[in-house]
Amino acid sequence: MNRAPIRVGIVGVHPGKGWAATAHIPALQRLPQYRISALSHHDPATARAAAQAFGVPHAFSSAAELAACSEVDLVVVTVKVPRHAQLVGQAVAAGKAVFSEWPLGTGLQEAEAMRDLARQAGVRTAIGLQTRAAPAFVEARRLVKDGYLGRVLSASVIGSGIIWGEAMNEAYAYTLDPANGAAMLNVPFAHSIDGLLHLMDTRLDKLSGMLGNVRGATRILETGAELPMPVADQILLAGRMSNGAALSAHFRGGLSRATNFHVEINGSEGDLVITSPVGYVGVGGMVLRGARGGEALHELAVPDPLAAYGVEGPAQLVAGAYLQLAGDIFHGTRDAPDFDDAVALHRLVDAIARDTESLA
Repeated sequence: MNRAPIRVGIVGVHPGKGWAATAHIPALQRLPQYRISALSHHDPATARAAAQAFGVPHAFSSAAELAACSEVDLVVVTVKVPRHAQLVGQAVAAGKAVFSEWPLGTGLQEAEAMRDLARQAGVRTAIGLQTRAAPAFVEARRLVKDGYLGRVLSASVIGSGIIWGEAMNEAYAYTLDPANGAAMLNVPFAHSIDGLLHLMDTRLDKLSGMLGNVRGATRILETGAELPMPVADQILLAGRMSNGAALSAHFRGGLSRATNFHVEINGSEGDLVITSPVGYVGVGGMVLRGARGGEALHELAVPDPLAAYGVEGPAQLVAGAYLQLAGDIFHGTRDAPDFDDAVALHRLVDAIARDTESLA
């Protein structure tokens, strides 16, 4: 199999801000399996400035031009969710593999359409559900599979959304519009639940819960303006997993002065706990602890395949996702989540939104 670096074109890159500049580019620059060969931005001057800042040879003012470039094997879509359908469609039309950030679409129907389009074209897809690549989650998944817990009895998660609290930066105001598909339910909650279910290799069979916008409004830090908050700042979920175990979850907007991220999995033979000082698994350092039999809960060693690459900060989990994808491409494995996984998670989010009561 050809092991030449995978040539990447990234859609929507600004030289000084954005998730591409913060996470994707630092991750890819550290991984020898990849080479960033092109980027795009709708403003030609910004595209050129970004290419110069990051040392990328090709800059385009449209995603269609980037996807058509002969030096691009993989198109990466990192812009806001409402633009995903168009940009993914352009990559698929060009016959290129495509990596889209999560959420794939603004809703289930849009996600299904993109999955079907990619299937018909026969192109490889990947979705940015990088919690699955977090070293603590990878190690916990191995322990569960190897019987560390015995029979899994229950799992619970507490998380903070970081934003959707008393105040937020203006850059995140678009998440307050439910039509944009980027609220707390869609992003931090979905990332965390996906990681937990993948860790246990199971799915939710039954669920009930409540959604609430208890605050009702939030303040924009830059201007002091008060904006209504029609999306949930409180998410409560109870469910039964396909393995028969119980699951409970509570996510709340903003940050807590107490617990900000805590996953606990209880079994007949042992327990596992994953914690992070920040709001959810996508940000901040994680610690894995466990105990079996009469042991006291203690920290467990977590192998970190990213350590050798020197990736730091928000780029770490994104780099883990790219490592999984490279392994699939070079070795024929199926570790990286794809658009089928994205649709399954969209279906779960859609069910939670439809089948829960309102706290308001």
